[in-house]
Amino acid sequence: MAITGSGSLCSSILFFLVSAAFLLGKGAAQDIQVPGQNLETDNVSVVEGEVATISCRVRNNDDSVIQLLNPNRQTIYFRDVRPLKDSRFQLVNFSDNELQVSLSNVSLSDEGRYVCQLYTDPPQEAYAVITVLVPPGNPIIESQEDIVSEGNTTEITCTAMGSKPAASIRWLKEGKELQGESTVEDTDDKMYTVTSRLILTVRKEDDGVPVICMVDHPAVKDFQAQKYLEVLYKPEVKITVGFPQGLTREGEALELSCTAEGKPKPQSVRWMKLDDELPDHALLTGSDLYIDSLNKSYNGTYRCMAANAVGEAYADYVLFVHDALTTTPIPTTTTTTTTTTSATIPTAIEEDSRAGEGVPRTVDHAVIGGVVAVVVFAMLCLLIILGRYFARHKGTYFTHEAKGADDAADADTAIINAEGGHSNSEEKKEYYI
Repeated sequence: MAITGSGSLCSSILFFLVSAAFLLGKGAAQDIQVPGQNLETDNVSVVEGEVATISCRVRNNDDSVIQLLNPNRQTIYFRDVRPLKDSRFQLVNFSDNELQVSLSNVSLSDEGRYVCQLYTDPPQEAYAVITVLVPPGNPIIESQEDIVSEGNTTEITCTAMGSKPAASIRWLKEGKELQGESTVEDTDDKMYTVTSRLILTVRKEDDGVPVICMVDHPAVKDFQAQKYLEVLYKPEVKITVGFPQGLTREGEALELSCTAEGKPKPQSVRWMKLDDELPDHALLTGSDLYIDSLNKSYNGTYRCMAANAVGEAYADYVLFVHDALTTTPIPTTTTTTTTTTSATIPTAIEEDSRAGEGVPRTVDHAVIGGVVAVVVFAMLCLLIILGRYFARHKGTYFTHEAKGADDAADADTAIINAEGGHSNSEEKKEYYI
């Protein structure tokens, strides 16, 4: 029930003073619970300058009076009346079971233990601790030196000032967390300054990469600062072959290009041949080397060197001149009985001197079969011709049927003396093949 009018206000104040005197005499009871009634509240964390809300809650209240006191035990609200002259405190809700009060524009001086009081016999108290959070200022990131040469170490510091509680600092580079060393300083006004120191050995790949200082604090999120690394590194040298695309052979030309990337940009690029001088007619054009009419005396290691303020680097190219390409014919002979002809099948043989092995000769089996067929046909023809020749020339010889006539004085006697009684002296001819 609201108290209105000046008379009612005075009565309320008098009631409050009497109650306070009674409580002081009995002593402040802490967390005393009466069966059937429970007084509850919660601790509050609030960022400086924002609003804190304190809630005093009673379960099963029997119309007992609820009031809220500040850390100095001054009454802020007695039921729904605010005796304290601080307009930052405002009533949010009042009922038999709850007294809810807000405090705006919170400062560090408002931090402390607030008391929820319930007038019972004996009285009950519950405490709500207000913690004021002060976010740090913008993190300050600095490095020992702005430009670092590859392989050297650099020191980077990050500072988060004026926070409560003390902030924590983490380091990140390319998504990976780095280990730093932090120191904390506190001041008389309960504020903290945190400084983290990171020692980093840089590589050429770190050039242009950000190092991030992450500040973790309950009053802020995603609070960070970053610094981009600037790294100097010696040249990186690379040799590419313009031509030829395949093997280098005698009589051909060679072109080599040299590229050098570094920070700062290389001041000079030069060619040399290890353990010897460059060929007399070698042509240098900028970073390119051109050699015409190669021969095997040019074999060796050719080096391109580049230098800048950080250091010197080089790349090598090993030249091996191979034999020039050759073409070798493979002869094949075909012979007949009447005439002899020669058929030559040219086959180009290119020897790969890089691998040390010649390309295998390829022979057409159809050609070989044709040649064999011609030879067989010629031999058959020869046999037929010889057969016909001998058939035409017959053999002649005498039989021994008139063998007794050899000793006769004349022909008549020979006929009479002939064996077998033959009177015919005619020769008998036989033929053979």
